Amino acid sequence: MTKLYFLLPMFSASLFLAQQKDSVGLISEVRIDAYKKPTAFISSTKSVSVVSQNLLIQNPPERMLESINQVAGARMEERSPGSYRISLRGSTLRSPFGVRNVKVYLDDFILSDASGNTYFNVISPGLIDRMEIYKGPEGGDYGAATGGTVLLKTKRSDQISANLSAGSYGTFNESFDLSKQLGKHFVEVFQNYYQTDSYRKQAKVQRKQVFLKDHFKYSEKGLLKAMLMYSDLDYQTPGGLTLEQMYADRRQARPATKTIPGAKEQDAGIRNKMILAGLSHEFNITPEFFHFVMVQGSYVDFENPFITNFENRFEKNFALRTHFNYEKNGNSVSLAYRLGFEGGINDILVKNYDNIRGIKGNIQNFDRLKNTSGFYFLSQKLNIGERLFTDISVSLNSTAYDWQRQYPREENGKVWFKNQWLPNFGAVYIIGKGFSIRGKIGKGNSAPTNEEIRSSTQQFNADLKPEFGWNKEAGIRKQFGNSIFLEGSYFDFRMKDAIVRRQNDAGQEYFVNSGETVQKGIEVLIESKNFDLKNNVLSRFKFRFSGSFYDFKFKDYRQNENDFSGNDLTGVPKTTINSLLNLTFFRKLLVDYSHFYTSKIPLNDANSVSSDACLIGNVRFGLPVDLDKTRLNLFLQIQNLYNEEYVLGFDINAFGNRYYNPAAKRNFVFGVKVDF
Repeated sequence: MTKLYFLLPMFSASLFLAQQKDSVGLISEVRIDAYKKPTAFISSTKSVSVVSQNLLIQNPPERMLESINQVAGARMEERSPGSYRISLRGSTLRSPFGVRNVKVYLDDFILSDASGNTYFNVISPGLIDRMEIYKGPEGGDYGAATGGTVLLKTKRSDQISANLSAGSYGTFNESFDLSKQLGKHFVEVFQNYYQTDSYRKQAKVQRKQVFLKDHFKYSEKGLLKAMLMYSDLDYQTPGGLTLEQMYADRRQARPATKTIPGAKEQDAGIRNKMILAGLSHEFNITPEFFHFVMVQGSYVDFENPFITNFENRFEKNFALRTHFNYEKNGNSVSLAYRLGFEGGINDILVKNYDNIRGIKGNIQNFDRLKNTSGFYFLSQKLNIGERLFTDISVSLNSTAYDWQRQYPREENGKVWFKNQWLPNFGAVYIIGKGFSIRGKIGKGNSAPTNEEIRSSTQQFNADLKPEFGWNKEAGIRKQFGNSIFLEGSYFDFRMKDAIVRRQNDAGQEYFVNSGETVQKGIEVLIESKNFDLKNNVLSRFKFRFSGSFYDFKFKDYRQNENDFSGNDLTGVPKTTINSLLNLTFFRKLLVDYSHFYTSKIPLNDANSVSSDACLIGNVRFGLPVDLDKTRLNLFLQIQNLYNEEYVLGFDINAFGNRYYNPAAKRNFVFGVKVDF
């Protein structure tokens, strides 16, 4: 905690200095896209955070963890390199890997499949130019998800760049990005190759990605967009350790027992090849009337040698989104409507074999699972003058799945979940310039994903039900002069039938409904502009401070003879505090100094085991060098500056107390980004 005490006075002194400077220029008024429902950030009814380039450059080459974790209410975890999950207000309860209960879009297209699962780790951080993170249910616009929604944005302006970096544990990263306006076409070509041996044994990662897009403005009224993405991700999984094993050797993979082989012996890992292609079309029928349609398809070849089996999954996905927008602006009143539909089909063939030291053995089970989901949505925005902004929306959501066991015996079934109406009501009132208050209430619903219906136990859980609940929140946004921006939010989310993860003695996960949870929290953001200090030593200065303060409890939750009602919610820290200082020395040298504090985390539902609190510091040095028409951006990143022993992603409710996935100690990445 000494480091935290050191950090806070430093932050306070910095804040005082910033307030004393009579700087020029306002903090930019951010506009959010909200999937073609644009609005000014100050007047948005939603609990949304924008992740800009200033945060994105804090990421090392393999992940977007550092930028996402600077957002109050958002948390990205790394169980092992290549294996990530995203929590928006506590939603990793059900994510052993991947992203569930959070809807993810990539530009106009949908990265999540029809069941709600997202392979977020196939995306290279270098592809993303901006992110919008919506916390809490937004069923009226994005359908069924109780955690939230993430919008990923690629490049929108001309840029030709190349990136080359290397670092600790055999890390190597190379990428190339060309974005350019060519007549009526705006094209982007992105390519990335990444590899690392990683800190732990049995934890190598290799990722290859190619991304192509073309925005064809064929007329004043019409815009046609095409996208093609191919990713090939191969990473090993070292597995969780007990506390004693972690203290004995933090770098070891999960060892063998008398009855079960270890991760290295079984060559445990995941190999995921994914291709995603889509077309979208926008057309302004009249100045007030707009139509949008998007179609896409994807194919996934997924291979997972695990401790107890060798699994192949072959996934075919199809999705459609279309809507009509109508907007009418008067002298003092503006009105907008949106009516549309989004739906998808996810068809998976799953084949499980014995795992003979990383090689397929005898057949265990062959199964097919087909998930169909969709929602109709209607929203209305009514703005009165420049003071009152309202957003009312509702969606009708349906989900069903068919399951079929093909081997060793034939069985089949079908499950229809009850259709859900998901309303959202939000309002913002502008009290004065740069000062708004907002209120919001909405219902969220999230059905089980395919990986939860048929988990690694290879059993179909037809009794698993969707989780749902109501979220109420209020917040303020305030800009102080031309220097400081403050945002505060309070929410109260009551969720029923929450889906949580369990593990059996073989390390296989399965899922159960956990009764009711009560999730209350406060989220705070303080951010400054980039101050010009008019000093040749310390030339410029900017700070960002965010915090989440949660009281998440189980309510009416019993497991066999155990009553866990009133316990803290598993896997959720009560407090996270994050800071980022952007410093410029000698008008040239850029220094980004960030901290991430996480309080202790309950690791099982009984709250009998908790993690230790931790404070992690990172620093990034950047030096731009101009050569004629080319700029070299040299950088050095030092991760885990204080060389802490900590865990970046726990296995919650793990059998045999194998909760711990140790993170790397102090490590570095050195590289150069060339802008042509």
